[in-house]
Amino acid sequence: MIFTKKQAKILSDIILHRRDVRGNNFLSKKIKKQDITAILNAGIHAPSVGFSQPWKFMVIEDAKIKNKIYNNFKKSYDKSKKHFKKRELYSSLKLEGIKETPLNIAVFYKKPIKKVLGQTSSQKMGEYSVVCAIQNMWLMARSLNIGIGWVSIINHKKVQKTLQVSDEYKLIGYLCVGYTKQFLDIPELETLQWEKKKEFEEVVSWV
Repeated sequence: MIFTKKQAKILSDIILHRRDVRGNNFLSKKIKKQDITAILNAGIHAPSVGFSQPWKFMVIEDAKIKNKIYNNFKKSYDKSKKHFKKRELYSSLKLEGIKETPLNIAVFYKKPIKKVLGQTSSQKMGEYSVVCAIQNMWLMARSLNIGIGWVSIINHKKVQKTLQVSDEYKLIGYLCVGYTKQFLDIPELETLQWEKKKEFEEVVSWV
């Protein structure tokens, strides 16, 4: 299949306008089953080292489970404050939408039981494949005007225990998925000057 410049521009716009959505920007509106399926299919069709497809996706809608995951986040969040000088700003950020969103998706990496093509020198490549799946999901969600927030301040092992997932899997990402009040034109942390946006020339070099 050959794509047109117009289609390439659409993809570029989706990439440029993807956002990590905060909890105070989510709506509780239920997501259509066909849209959830499209998001998951985007993840399933991600590139994977050795065509290993080492992912597992768990969709969480149960309020009791989400409450347990939220309590996990809250403990991790409270511990993390001490690491930052901008503590007041950090405390004002709503860094998750676990209970606000109609569903959460836990994305796991299945540990291999045999050698994997392309993974003999760099064992982390399998986990990176799962990260590619998450990025695919994020972009598909954005194309459907659905937001995703990645909850990174969380105890992964406790999430796994709450979800009763065996040790043959490793949690890579915990995602909050839902419609939003708005998609910000500029990322929130950039607007708040948490960090400065790096310029093209700072991160690209030719040799």
